Amino acid sequence: MQEKTALYLVPTPIGNLEDITQRALRILGEVDLILAEDTRTSGKLLKHYEIRKPLQSYHAHNEHGQVERLVEKMKGGTVMALVTDAGTPAISDPGFLLVRACIAAELRVECLPGATAFVPALVNSGLPADKFVFEGFLPQKKGRQTRLQELAREERTFILYESPHRLVKALQQLAEHLGPERRACVSRELSKLFEENRRGTLTELYEHYNEHPPKGEIVLVVEGKK
Repeated sequence: MQEKTALYLVPTPIGNLEDITQRALRILGEVDLILAEDTRTSGKLLKHYEIRKPLQSYHAHNEHGQVERLVEKMKGGTVMALVTDAGTPAISDPGFLLVRACIAAELRVECLPGATAFVPALVNSGLPADKFVFEGFLPQKKGRQTRLQELAREERTFILYESPHRLVKALQQLAEHLGPERRACVSRELSKLFEENRRGTLTELYEHYNEHPPKGEIVLVVEGKK
């Protein structure tokens, strides 16, 4: 007999509320407690689908202090689901620490398939997708130059997450380290009304967004070294 799942990692839509699976909705309606990166954001999703379950805040600033207590509750039989504001938990979002602690405590963890931003961005980019590497966010200060130098040698397509107010700086630095003609694609507002996938060289993209400051969540897909 398979052991009972203690923690479900449930992907949530990255924009369009229809991008959630029937299984995800069922699990959210069955668990005892939902851990949410932002209870206000997740509350809107749950209200939309008429799911009424207790919500508890679980985010990057409080997860270290909560993990041990949450694991003890799961040992006692409480079944939990972890959601983030958008996408799959633990992908550049909280989740890793809790999953690791559950595994160490021999609690069953189950991650549902579902929405994540980098997959549609990669496929939409038109760049090779047979081999790729997900880099997440670039370091803001310490280690940034080293990471850029490493990426200059990367032969696979690589994927970055970036905020709109840091995109221009990132494009400029990538052009300096990788060369101005390296091809890339900026995807923003994926699955939303004003979705954009802009393709070009790093220099072309830098010039465009320097003149037209972007808005929304951004995924940057960059061609590997040839």
